[in-house]
Amino acid sequence: ITDSEGTVRPLVFRLHDGVPALVREILLERGWTEYDEHEQDNEDWNLYWRNHPFRMTEHRAVKPWQRLNHHPETIRITRKDYLARHLKRMKGIYGTTLYEFSPAAFIMPNDYIKFISEYTKERQTPGKRLSYWICKPVDRSRGRGILVFQDIKDFVYDCMVIVQKYISNPLLISGYKWDLRLYVCVTSFCPLTIYTYEEGLVRFATEKFDLESLDNVYAHLTNTSINKFGPSYRKDKDVVGSGCKWTFSRFRAYLRSRSVDDLRLWKRINYIITLTLLAITPSVPFTCNCFELFGFDILVDDKMKPWLLEVNHSPGLRLDCATDAIVKRGLLHDIIDLKETKSAAASPSSSLLQINKSTPTFGRTGSAYPKKTLTSQLRERMNMPKTPVQSKPSTKSKALLRTSYSVCEPIQSTRWFNSTEPHTQKPSIPPYFLSDKDKKPFPRVGDFVLIFPFNDAVLEASRNEINVKSVIQEMHKLMSKELQPEHPKLNKSLFDL
Repeated sequence: ITDSEGTVRPLVFRLHDGVPALVREILLERGWTEYDEHEQDNEDWNLYWRNHPFRMTEHRAVKPWQRLNHHPETIRITRKDYLARHLKRMKGIYGTTLYEFSPAAFIMPNDYIKFISEYTKERQTPGKRLSYWICKPVDRSRGRGILVFQDIKDFVYDCMVIVQKYISNPLLISGYKWDLRLYVCVTSFCPLTIYTYEEGLVRFATEKFDLESLDNVYAHLTNTSINKFGPSYRKDKDVVGSGCKWTFSRFRAYLRSRSVDDLRLWKRINYIITLTLLAITPSVPFTCNCFELFGFDILVDDKMKPWLLEVNHSPGLRLDCATDAIVKRGLLHDIIDLKETKSAAASPSSSLLQINKSTPTFGRTGSAYPKKTLTSQLRERMNMPKTPVQSKPSTKSKALLRTSYSVCEPIQSTRWFNSTEPHTQKPSIPPYFLSDKDKKPFPRVGDFVLIFPFNDAVLEASRNEINVKSVIQEMHKLMSKELQPEHPKLNKSLFDL
């Protein structure tokens, strides 16, 4: 089956309608080719990317050489009402010490009486500072349908919504509200494997924060889809500059220029990410050939405490500005590399990868791709002269073709996430070549950094059916160690020039 004079056919991607053009652009740059239903079999693709979840029947039908860009049932945290219910349940089981990172929430209309009770109780308490509230439709994104109010007479809704206490003391930069969009990739829920992207987006409101003008969306919402139409979007705003986005790199530099040690903040954010994903891990059906990119939105208050606002599925990958291009192009390159580190037991199909040199490739292919990507390293390695594989005479079964091709021998040593040595570079050989005995994920792939598992105990606790209680106990230990002593209270004026 293996032809010593063969070459490697490009990996094949399949996109659903509505997928941002950047995804196609990056894959073509890397030498992939786009699936053509008129020229290829239904199973002749390696990656299927779409904005909406796949059905369980599609997950069950996936082949060993294929990958899907969604896990099943992750709507449990990406829809606002489901997220609120799961976090409330986890808080009831494991206590508020861990699960105090999400504002109190009421799901309407079911929780209307509870909300009225809380609202009335607060109003009848002498000297009590009255809360502000934010109302969001449970299944919408990009800031659509959001309302901020303090007086219940202004509370009007016509669909299922979630009402939460509005964080009225956000940490401001030069008077502007901002939040963080973090990119998180879960390569597996069994064992739970979480990577967070070191780069990301700081999203600014484009008008100064003011609790006296609750109806001013440009002062209270940070969504780019709203602020790019604001009158101050293109103005050169104090410190913030024009537009409404920074990279995390610029944000970190700004904090350090103000002598703010941000390490504790990022640690707390990583705990929020892990604890949120733990809420659904036991209920996610087992699948081994998928990954998922989430967008976690975090707001930081003036005491430097991070709050989880929401979790987004298929976070936006459109390029609205130069900052988007810096972050999202690198993000997609690294997520493809990260996908490739998740080696399947069976290699990609020889019918997909192995062709005769005289056979033309098909579909639309990029003219060039980075030479140092894992894709190109795999292609280069597989184009090296090969020793024919000895095998018994076989039928023309596709299943046999797809399991009989051996790429190469596994490498002998790998640096793992619990190594005491710093990780300074990507593996020189693509992780397709790892032994099946190697079960620990890489500590870093590009700018993706592993945050879970963080030690052998939690890896073992999540290897089969996750033991959430054991994981929580380990997190308690780690948080007690890493989050002491308490971070000093910051003066909000520190960030106002």
